[in-house]
Amino acid sequence: MEERPQLIDALSALRDRVAAVRLPLPLPGAPRARQTRAELLAQLDDYLVPRLKDPDAPLLAVVGGSTGAGKSTLVNSLVGRRVSEAGVLRPTTRTPVLVCHPDDHHWFAGMRVLPQLTRVWLPQNHEDQPAEEPAEDNVLRVETASSLPPGLALLDAPDIDSLVVENRVLAAELICAADIWVMVTTASRYADAVPWHLLRTAKEYDATLITVLDRVPHQVIGEVSRQYEALLAKAGLGEVPRFTIPELPESAGGGSGLLPDTAVAPLRGWLAHRAQDPAARQQAFGRTAAGVIDSLDTRMPELAGAVAAQYAAAVRLGGAVEAAYEDQAERVRDRLARGAVLAGDARTRWRGYPRDSSAAELLDSLAESLGALLQCAVAAADQRVRDAWRREPAAGAIAAHGRRSAHGVHDRESGERIGIAVRRWRRELEELAEEELRGLERTSAPDAETVAALLAAVLLGGRRTRSAGDRLAELLGAQGALRLRDKGGELVAEYLDRVLNTERDRCLAPLDALDVTPEPQAALIAALSVLKKEK
Repeated sequence: MEERPQLIDALSALRDRVAAVRLPLPLPGAPRARQTRAELLAQLDDYLVPRLKDPDAPLLAVVGGSTGAGKSTLVNSLVGRRVSEAGVLRPTTRTPVLVCHPDDHHWFAGMRVLPQLTRVWLPQNHEDQPAEEPAEDNVLRVETASSLPPGLALLDAPDIDSLVVENRVLAAELICAADIWVMVTTASRYADAVPWHLLRTAKEYDATLITVLDRVPHQVIGEVSRQYEALLAKAGLGEVPRFTIPELPESAGGGSGLLPDTAVAPLRGWLAHRAQDPAARQQAFGRTAAGVIDSLDTRMPELAGAVAAQYAAAVRLGGAVEAAYEDQAERVRDRLARGAVLAGDARTRWRGYPRDSSAAELLDSLAESLGALLQCAVAAADQRVRDAWRREPAAGAIAAHGRRSAHGVHDRESGERIGIAVRRWRRELEELAEEELRGLERTSAPDAETVAALLAAVLLGGRRTRSAGDRLAELLGAQGALRLRDKGGELVAEYLDRVLNTERDRCLAPLDALDVTPEPQAALIAALSVLKKEK
């Protein structure tokens, strides 16, 4: 495990690719993938990269286990004085404690490992009473003890089954920083799911692991040890070193917090040998580091697969929006060609024009009917999107999805935007009419509003407003009328696309904000390929 710059560079690049992964959509496999990502970052940041950069750094043995397993008492006993608060009743915030030899203090004073935790050093009140734990979160208390051999550090982690989520997450991160995993369980809980999850994880990573069976009553120590040994063998962990500590008065919360030296001497000797014997030390951290590197061959493709699933779901969600609005755009164009706008008040105004309706009233009614047609199209598209997204679990992550459920609010906002767009269309239509009239050489040019109203009728009324086209030709000449109809048709198409595209983009905006792209998948696989070459 000598320092290899190329391997470190490959791992650092891979770490950056993992950090760039985002898994915002609540797909079935997403929670596991997020956990994999977090574990990868913890192992790369807190263990693998710093270990390869500094092979001579002390071995870090992280003591983990469930509530009441006796981790703190064990650490205190190995050190020879109370450095970590023991007892079943824990404060809601638990500060992890790292203990090392004074000569090794500099290895842990900086951010070489566990960079997310702020270091604190508190003086001892007296030799058998630990200092009070600091109130801040995300801190690591670093203690020194000459009783520990140089080259070895112990870390008392929070309970892996803590009721406080932050403590459980921190415990998992601390274990990922270990050269040696020390899993502590008790005679009454050694078959529980929590310690076995930790054991299986250590086996999966092929980490250097030892187990401590704590608080075993003297009368059943042989039987419990045999049963535990059988469970380990059945799980493929029969070769894992095991240490058994009997139930002692000092094990209780009211005790001194220090077990007799004879109870922990075998474990202390095993750890000291790993720290002081070069071959044993190399084997201890070499196995853990190699195990983490080898595990990347399966974990990275799994993470890349989760990224691909996220992108596929995003494509489905976005495709549903695109398809809904494309269909409605085609439907609106078809309805415009058939004169669907000429309905209701617009139809009444057209029939009464020019005797009972003015040009302004006709233009108003046609614009209002056009707006209603567009609102109906947008509402239909949104309803289709809602129906499609209900079948997609991934849609639950889209922050603005809730606004789609509030039909009244969404319809009102959409109606306001469409109303503004239609009013702008009307103004530009009138400007087209005015521009065409300025080109006429006649002394008695028709009224611009009249031309605009007739043009709107031609564009929106279908076959039922052919007479409006005839009237335009009379007023502007055949070429002028044709030219105006072409420009007006382009204007209608432009505003139709603008309105529907605006509403479509607003529908897509929450999904786009999640920035789910396929690039991280390719980047993960590429980074893994480079790492394999360096291995």
